[in-house]
Amino acid sequence: MTRTKLLSMVSAAALAMTPITALAQDKSGENVQPTESTAEVSAVGKVALAQDLFAYAQEGKNAVAALAAAQIMQGVDAKDVEREKTTSDNEDMAGVTEEADGADAPMDAEAMLTAALEYAGGDPAVTGLIEDAQAEGSRGRIGGASRTLSRLPAGKIDLFKVPFYGGRFAELAIVGDGDANLDLLVTDENGNTICLDKTYTDKIYCSFTPAWDGYFLVAVANQGRKRNSYYILTN
Repeated sequence: MTRTKLLSMVSAAALAMTPITALAQDKSGENVQPTESTAEVSAVGKVALAQDLFAYAQEGKNAVAALAAAQIMQGVDAKDVEREKTTSDNEDMAGVTEEADGADAPMDAEAMLTAALEYAGGDPAVTGLIEDAQAEGSRGRIGGASRTLSRLPAGKIDLFKVPFYGGRFAELAIVGDGDANLDLLVTDENGNTICLDKTYTDKIYCSFTPAWDGYFLVAVANQGRKRNSYYILTN
């Protein structure tokens, strides 16, 4: 899908969404400013890191990497929230026949630990570490992340309207179930592109600092032939 096509579809879908009047102040230009570097990794960043690490673990059936990903996930607390969204057709996928999907949700810490045990192949040292992590469970969790589960059919696009505060570091992550490629486009209220990711993955991370309080349009396009049950996470 080209950037122009995705932008036009986002604009059309945005017009169909419930208008929000709380931010009536006129703002012009691009709603983004330079981001100050920070050494602290947030809850959203940790989830994105854990999912990328686990994807690497799956490729090589690496038990140690899977364990590390699970332990990162164990340290994150995400609050489930409802978000307004619209779902429309993906023009590039017109006429696609949806195939049966294999997963109903992204990997959580428990599922990662189960996979780690399988990858360990009975190695007593690694198995012991995994079992310790299972027994320890979720401790010392950091909060600050909000997540919404969406089950996006093949050939469809989800559009969310997400508010972020001006001058505060904003983060957004897409964590899919691995069944289909997802593309992400984030634009500000003036149509400026803030984040665009068309790589072949369903694990995406986007961060920026808005210049003022505003709403951002988040488009998630399913470019595969299977439904993808994904989380959209924000800080």
